[in-house]
Amino acid sequence: MPEIAEVETVRNTLKKRILHRRIKEVEVYYEPIIESNLSSFRNNLIHESFIDIKRRGKWLIFETEKYYLLSHLRMEGKYFIKSRNEVKDKHEHVIFIFDDDITLRYADTRKFGRMHLILKQELEHTECIKKQGLEPGDEALTANYLLRKFQNKHIPIKTALLDQTIISGLGNIYANEVLFYAKINPLKRAGSLTKGECEKIVDGAREIIEEAIKMGGTTIRSYTSSLGVTGRFQQNLRVHKREGEECFVCKTKIINIKVGGRSTYYCPNCQK
Repeated sequence: MPEIAEVETVRNTLKKRILHRRIKEVEVYYEPIIESNLSSFRNNLIHESFIDIKRRGKWLIFETEKYYLLSHLRMEGKYFIKSRNEVKDKHEHVIFIFDDDITLRYADTRKFGRMHLILKQELEHTECIKKQGLEPGDEALTANYLLRKFQNKHIPIKTALLDQTIISGLGNIYANEVLFYAKINPLKRAGSLTKGECEKIVDGAREIIEEAIKMGGTTIRSYTSSLGVTGRFQQNLRVHKREGEECFVCKTKIINIKVGGRSTYYCPNCQK
């Protein structure tokens, strides 16, 4: 699943390749992906151009003169840039055809991705955007902010870190890595964290996400970029997907458990 670093990499790559091309046609082959009125979605985008691509959490925000197209990749969503005459793949469900016959194709083997088309003034009032928490790079993300958010929460800290209303864009891979950085056991109750532990989470989230973005994200089996970008951060993973391997710090073997249904990798010695 693409997380904040992967979505940022997609955003930066698309910005270099599709901006300012006028949309000539919009083809939709799997309608549930479009959560707006389908006819309006198609018609309102024709003759528009993407003038910028923003991001909020894991949401891509394609900007035109009048609208924002919100796109969430969910589990397996990917974008491809192809010539119009290339044969359509069976998993390509939404195709934007530009006036130079270059196409932007949204592919999704599981069909979980979603798109909304909204007027620009509606952005901050749109539920999926309005409920996003602070991003790792936001100066407002502080230890005191986390203490308030975690107060009285009896859920494991790993589960709390995946709550997008608290920290936006942090997913399973980076939550595992942040908890290792902070030396916090993933099963520890969120409401029991100290201010010092929250400070370590903030520092870890900033440092890890910043480095992951610089390295193009993490290319592993669960997410591989389709835009010719290979994420190199997998070389820096300290615990994720390293079950049975030695911890780089203490040589204890990394273990894998399920927390809230998610694979959770940690060092039982460093993260007691």
